[in-house]
Amino acid sequence: MKIRIIGGGPAGLCFAALMQRDDPSHDIVIHERGPRNATWGFGVVFSDRALDFLRADDEAMYRLLTPHMETWPNLTIVHNDTRIPIAGNGFAAIGRLKLLSLLYARVEELGVRIEFGSAIESLADQRLGDADLIVAANGAASFVRQENEQRLGTTYDWRPNKFIWYGTSRVFDSLSLTFRDTEHGVFCAHHYRYSPSMSTFLVEVEEDTWKRADFDHMNPEDTIRHCERVFAKDLGGHPILSNNSCWRNYPVVWNERWSFDNVVLVGDALRTVHFSIGSGTRLAMEDAIALWTALREKRSVPDALARFQKLRLVPMKKIWAAANVSLRWYEHMGEHMKLDPVEFAYSYMTRTGRVDHAEVRRRDPALAAAYERLHPEANVS
Repeated sequence: MKIRIIGGGPAGLCFAALMQRDDPSHDIVIHERGPRNATWGFGVVFSDRALDFLRADDEAMYRLLTPHMETWPNLTIVHNDTRIPIAGNGFAAIGRLKLLSLLYARVEELGVRIEFGSAIESLADQRLGDADLIVAANGAASFVRQENEQRLGTTYDWRPNKFIWYGTSRVFDSLSLTFRDTEHGVFCAHHYRYSPSMSTFLVEVEEDTWKRADFDHMNPEDTIRHCERVFAKDLGGHPILSNNSCWRNYPVVWNERWSFDNVVLVGDALRTVHFSIGSGTRLAMEDAIALWTALREKRSVPDALARFQKLRLVPMKKIWAAANVSLRWYEHMGEHMKLDPVEFAYSYMTRTGRVDHAEVRRRDPALAAAYERLHPEANVS
C-alpha cells in the first residue's frame, strides 16, 4: 500500500511501525511539520499498566519504551497543606520529546521515511499524490477535520476552565494534584516527574479565578511569577519553566464518522480526551493498533475504515465519556475545596462514577476507612 501520514505524533508513528513491520513493501511516508528535535509540552503520563495493550501487538515497541519511563505506585492529593497519598493508583511517565525520538528511531529502522519540516496544509497537496490511504494524525487542530466537519459530523465543546502547560526542575515522587486556595480562587497543579531531573507542572483555574487574577493582562514572565508564588511550598525553590506555554481552553471534540474516501482520522484529530485521566497518548496508540488490525482483516480500504470505527467505538467512547465527567469536576473545584480534605480526596477518586466505595476500599483501605468515619452510612458491605 501507498500510505501517507499527516503528523508525526504517537498515533501516526505507531501505525506506521505496525504496518511496515508486517510488510516492508509498503510505501509509507510521514509528514511532520516540526523539526526532529523539538516539540511542545513536557511529559506524557500513562495510567498504571496502560502500555500493556502494546505488548500483545508490538513487543519490540513495548520493550523500547518502558525502560525510559518513570514509574510510581501511588497518587497524591494536596488540599492546601494537607497531603493525602492514595494507594492503588500507579502511573508511568516519559518526556514527550524522548517518546517521539524513540518512535522516530523505531519507524526509520523499519524503513519508514519521516519528512520533518514538511507541513501539509491541504489534502490536494501533491505530496499526498495517489496514496491508497491518508492518515490524519495531525492533532487537535487538524485541518483535515476542520475542513470536513459536515462529512465527519464533528462537534466541539469549548470548556470554560483555563490551563497552561509548564514544566519544573522540581522532581516529584508521585503524580500529584495540588489544590490551593488563594485570594482570587482555587489554583490546581497537575504535576509528575517524567525524567530523573524534570517534571510536568500544569496549572488549571476556573474562568472566574483567571479573570480575578488578571491573567489576561499579564505577560508570560509575570504569569510564571504569579504561579510560582501560589505553589511556592510545592516547588521548593525550583522555577517554573515554559515551552511556548500559554493559557488555553480545552476543546472536547467528537466525530460521528471517522473517515471519508481514503482518509481516516486518528489520535487527537479524531477526538480529544481531557488530560485529567492521563489517557490521550494511550488512546492515540490504541487507535493505531485498531486501524492496523482493521487493515489486516479487510481487503479494501473503505471496508477497513468502517471496521476500524466498529472496533474502536465502544471502548474509546467509554474513556472519552469518563474524561468529560472528570473535566467537569475541575470546573467546580472551588466548591469541592469546601469539603474536609478526606471528603475532597474521596470526591476526586469517585468523580467519574467508574470508582465506587467498594473499589476505593480495594485500592486504598485507609482512605475508605477515613471516609467511613465521617460517613458511617458508606460502610455497607
